[in-house]
Amino acid sequence: MAKGRINTKDLVQKIEKITKDRIVKEGVVNLDEYRELKQKKQTPKSILVIEDDETMRKALKRILEAEGYRAITAADGTQLSTVLDDSPIDLIILDIGLPWINGLELAKLLKEHDDLKSIPLIFVSGKTGDLDVKRGFDAGADDYIKKPFDIEKIKKTVATLLKLSK
Repeated sequence: MAKGRINTKDLVQKIEKITKDRIVKEGVVNLDEYRELKQKKQTPKSILVIEDDETMRKALKRILEAEGYRAITAADGTQLSTVLDDSPIDLIILDIGLPWINGLELAKLLKEHDDLKSIPLIFVSGKTGDLDVKRGFDAGADDYIKKPFDIEKIKKTVATLLKLSK
């Protein structure tokens, strides 16, 4: 029995090669099979959702995961240390009305950090006034979505910002 972490990289590469060779031998490559093979090989983008309302946090997580993203959640700024140490983040969705340290303050801290400042940031907030939106952009947001939000708008905004950040 193997001890510790098992390195499966070689095994995965062999399986992918055999699969690819067999698809090619069929003479006609099924586009759906090719896309599925390629998608399995790619690591999904990770999106950090910082939202104190549990229902909203879970809803955003379900929406993002249904789109093929890896959703990582935190209820507030105090949970960030464990989340940020564990995985790379490709995009952040942040609520403004957080306990202890609000989203505007947290956004400024994230944008001042060398390793995090280039990560796209979206505010999703119930604060809908023009001044609130301005403060969000001043704090470093790349977009600002007002609650209640349209699910399609969230999906489109996330996809666009991830594409632009490549």
